[in-house]
Amino acid sequence: QVQLVESGGGSVQAGGSLRLSCAASGDIYRNCMGWFRQAPEKEREGVAVMITRALTPTYADSVKDRFTISLDSAKNTLYLEMNVLKPEDTAMYYCAADSLQCGLNSKYSYWGQGTQVTVYS
Repeated sequence: QVQLVESGGGSVQAGGSLRLSCAASGDIYRNCMGWFRQAPEKEREGVAVMITRALTPTYADSVKDRFTISLDSAKNTLYLEMNVLKPEDTAMYYCAADSLQCGLNSKYSYWGQGTQVTVYS
C-alpha cells in the first residue's frame, strides 16, 4: 500500500507561481508517479508524469515550459513547480503512483486526496 498526501495549493494571481508537494509513505517505491488535475465539470487530465528510476518526465502540452516535475527520493516526495500560472490552470491537483504504462492518460493504482489551485486574473 502507498499513501500519498498533497500540499502546497492555494490562490495566486495570474503570472504567479506555486509549488505542490506529494509526500509518499508506505511501500513507497513505484515505477512512476505523476500529477493530474480536474477542473469543475471537466474530465481529469494528466499534467506531468515521471519514470522514477530514470527521472524521465512527460508533460502535457498545455503546461510545457511552465511546469516542472521533480522527485526527491531521499524525502520520498514528488514536486510540481508551476510558473506563469493562468486562470485555466485552476483545478484540483492530484498526485498518483504506480502504472503499467506510466503515461498521462494511463491508469494509476494510488491517488492522493488532492490540493486546490486557484488562479485569478
